[in-house]
Amino acid sequence: MRGAVLVAIAAAIGNMLQGWDNATIAGAVLYIKREFHLEAQPAIEGLVVATSLIGATVITTFSGPVSDSVGRRPMLIASSVLYFLAGLLMLWSPNVHVLLLSRLVDGFAIGLAVTLVPVYISETAPPEIRGLLNTLPQFTGSGGMFLSYCMVFAMTLAPHPDWRLMLGALSLLSLAYLILTVWYLPESPRWLVSKGKMKEARVVLQMLRGRDDVAGEMALLVEGLGAAGDTAIEEYIVGPPVADVDADVDGGDRVTLYGPERGMSWVAQPLPLGAQGSMLGSAIGLGSRQGSVLDHLRDPVVALLGSVHDLKAPAPEGSLRGGGSMLFSNLGSMLSFHDNKHAPPLDWDEENAVADGAGEQEEEDGDDDHLRSPLLDARGMSGMTTAGGAGHETATTMGIGGGWQLAWKYADGPESGVVKRMYLHEEAGAGEGGGAVHAAALVSQSALYLHGKPPQQQQQHGDGPAMMHPAAAEAAAPSAWRELLEPGVRHALVCGVTMQVLQQFSGINGVLYYTPQILNQAGVSVLLASLGLSADSTSILISGLTTLLMLPAIGVAMRLMDVSGRRSLLLWTIPVLIASLVVLVAASVVPMAAAPHAAVATGSVMVYLCCFVMGFGPIPNILCAEIFPTRVRGLCIAICSLAFWLGDIVVTYSLPVMLNWVGLNGVFGFYAVVCCVALAFVALRVPETKGLPLEVITEFFNVGARGLATSPAPALEEEEDHHRCH
Repeated sequence: MRGAVLVAIAAAIGNMLQGWDNATIAGAVLYIKREFHLEAQPAIEGLVVATSLIGATVITTFSGPVSDSVGRRPMLIASSVLYFLAGLLMLWSPNVHVLLLSRLVDGFAIGLAVTLVPVYISETAPPEIRGLLNTLPQFTGSGGMFLSYCMVFAMTLAPHPDWRLMLGALSLLSLAYLILTVWYLPESPRWLVSKGKMKEARVVLQMLRGRDDVAGEMALLVEGLGAAGDTAIEEYIVGPPVADVDADVDGGDRVTLYGPERGMSWVAQPLPLGAQGSMLGSAIGLGSRQGSVLDHLRDPVVALLGSVHDLKAPAPEGSLRGGGSMLFSNLGSMLSFHDNKHAPPLDWDEENAVADGAGEQEEEDGDDDHLRSPLLDARGMSGMTTAGGAGHETATTMGIGGGWQLAWKYADGPESGVVKRMYLHEEAGAGEGGGAVHAAALVSQSALYLHGKPPQQQQQHGDGPAMMHPAAAEAAAPSAWRELLEPGVRHALVCGVTMQVLQQFSGINGVLYYTPQILNQAGVSVLLASLGLSADSTSILISGLTTLLMLPAIGVAMRLMDVSGRRSLLLWTIPVLIASLVVLVAASVVPMAAAPHAAVATGSVMVYLCCFVMGFGPIPNILCAEIFPTRVRGLCIAICSLAFWLGDIVVTYSLPVMLNWVGLNGVFGFYAVVCCVALAFVALRVPETKGLPLEVITEFFNVGARGLATSPAPALEEEEDHHRCH
């Protein structure tokens, strides 16, 4: 995983430049408005700061669809170039008009970085540490702010501080970012797979994961392209073939799963949904009954993902628990298909839509079910082998993170040719009473051929199931804009856009951009008057110390992001935000001496900023990078980012006017009300996504959005009636 960590750090430098710019403009605007006589024109002062946000908004409109077309890496390179040009323009800036132009170009760079860095990190990071790595942009951004405040404070000690040097220093830092993006950052493997560049994607994954065997993750990325919104939840009992796993169960066809050792296999027996105390079944039952107002308001996705995270954390090997059943730690996720005569290799690239060299499979001896080989093998998706027979390869384990396993099954038997993928997850308490375990599965449309094959592959590979080439799948898929109408995508968009809007109207960027002025108005100069510092130097020094305190707070968030989870951090930190804003309002209303008033105001601002960067700062971007399907992730992120930047413009541009109009107490009272709304929204509508593969998260949104979570209610009610009768 070392490669993924280093790549995430390099990409997050783009956010460090954003933090640097935020702090430098916060300090430089004190001198800009004096040179250009803007003291009596707060609207123009706000425009100097907000023009970069306008630029970010404009570029965001195009960045998502363009990144889906040309890739994430070229857009990050463009961001570094724009940062460099903006720094040079700000260093020159002979008048307000050129300064506004430079801030516009700077906004283009910021918009690309803020929009695409979380997407890039999410698409390259392993599920187990995705939250930690996606908190890096918040850490580097705050680190950039601290370093910038140090530079600005040093410059304020000069007789005549030069704001052009403050802003122009950005061009030097952007050169380092340009070198990293051009010479070090690889393209996102998920994007490469979506374009059919399988060989290149495999090489990138091997570098990111530090191992040669990436067959499981490659299969997951291909399957993620086939999310069609028809996901259902199914329940299984999984055990050895000799075990009587279905003695008391009337089930459908068994699914045979192979393990990593020669001759090892298990049988998955379908069960009625919600049977045997399933965690997911219980969540579905809760969603179907909806007996209270809270149940009506709560998002089904929140209940479903909450039921998954009620399970104990999986062991690193893929077992759900450190003790108890170890079945899933050894369970291979390859499903055998019956009567497979031929099977194609999966060694595709964008210039070879149909791979050559697929050999015929040998028949297995001693297999009563005449099972043939899994679709993928231990050679890393380079060909097909027969599993279970002497002298033959066996399937590699297909753990995909978070305790989930990837397998396939026929929808209606081998003759149908319709294949579905299964995301299997072991249930809590499974296996403690014997060799079999209880498992839940998300079952949905596979990237395998569904209703026939292209003629050229029918001729080459006969009737065996085959992976559809991702480029062909993309060509056959609906347009990105039509795909936004899919219930799962639309459901996720509502969650992402609302979180971004609430984040901005909680006031964070207004506080960050105007921290020195807010502290000046609170009278903080009295706190350090004995040092002989001016009011400007004092406010900038305290602003720098505040950003320094933010760094350990973000460090705590990085540690907890994949342990406590995103939702839990929000539910714990937003109430503290509300309390700090209420105290800040009270300090403005209650009469008190100058020094206590300045101390209370400063402490409240520090607590607000530190708690914000632990939760409400990084998590909306993390969630937006996790909840959308691969094919439309860039477009959906662009829509969410557009909401982010529009909210940022309104807050930043209006803050100087609001400060003159209603003062600190009115501004922060409004922010406190918004935080209360955000707390309610998180509690009811924001699911927990920690540790789950991106493809599994999108499947849960498909389930919740289509109302499938409530469909099994009759079965559950019948089961409850049965228990009551006995």
